[in-house]
Amino acid sequence: MRRLGELEAEIMDRLWSWGRPATVREVVDDINRDRPVAYTTVMTVADILYGKGLLRREKQGRAWLYEPTGSREAYTAALMQEALGASQDRSAALAHFIREISADEAEVIRRLLDEHPAGGDRP
Repeated sequence: MRRLGELEAEIMDRLWSWGRPATVREVVDDINRDRPVAYTTVMTVADILYGKGLLRREKQGRAWLYEPTGSREAYTAALMQEALGASQDRSAALAHFIREISADEAEVIRRLLDEHPAGGDRP
């Protein structure tokens, strides 16, 4: 899974934050509060996100309603897995990651590993 482009991220952030399906018009109007963007540009990028499987859509009248297929957290986890998979030495990559996180984040990881042993959810 590739990292989102700037406009892709703006669209996904809004849809994740809103927690409901939305039309391209709603997304455009919201983005236009910060900066100008064309309706057709957002429509094209939403269609690309749909093609990538990040959005699902349902027809409502003449417009499409878009909503994310997964959570922001699931997307972030997929990016983390991809980045880890790009390393030839996963242990070294994990060691570098662990050295960079805060004590609070390390505690969350410890707690999660206790609650969900590694590989426990895999078939």
